Amino acid sequence: MARYIALIRGINVGGRQQLAMADLRAVLAGLGCTGARTLLQSGNAVFDAEGRPAGRLEQDIAAGIAELAGLSVRCLVREQAELDAVIAANPFGHVTDGARLYALFLSDQPDPRLVAEHDPAGLDPGRISVGDRVIYHWVPDGYSNAPQVAPYTEKKLAVAVTARNWNTVTKLAALASS
Repeated sequence: MARYIALIRGINVGGRQQLAMADLRAVLAGLGCTGARTLLQSGNAVFDAEGRPAGRLEQDIAAGIAELAGLSVRCLVREQAELDAVIAANPFGHVTDGARLYALFLSDQPDPRLVAEHDPAGLDPGRISVGDRVIYHWVPDGYSNAPQVAPYTEKKLAVAVTARNWNTVTKLAALASS
């Protein structure tokens, strides 16, 4: 049995695309996932599943949400070990305010040629680092005052993005470990 983390993009943000976390847990249970627990109200879940790759789970969860709630969402799924690797590879370990550090999770590893041509790190030098299916972004002046890396990345690197602040990332890792 493998442990996974689901990151649902764009629900319960600004009063749009409302989805109760009990409904998200019901979708996961309906897909045969077990032990589903949610964190916050913005589409973060930890669950166990057997015999299904993360990519298939992403599709099935998005389809389940569409069926249950009529919402069109993007879901990214990471295995627990992948989330642990994101934390271990954090290039901004000196940042102590987890609300000022973001992990932008990518649907796929971008084409290296596109990254070379449109490196997101150039948007905010010294504060952005591209990792393995993740972009780290330190925003000392706040997220709203920082360059908008997610839309740039989606447009230039042709991948889907969903962002979580570091506090949420570490809470998800702790939840997955319990």
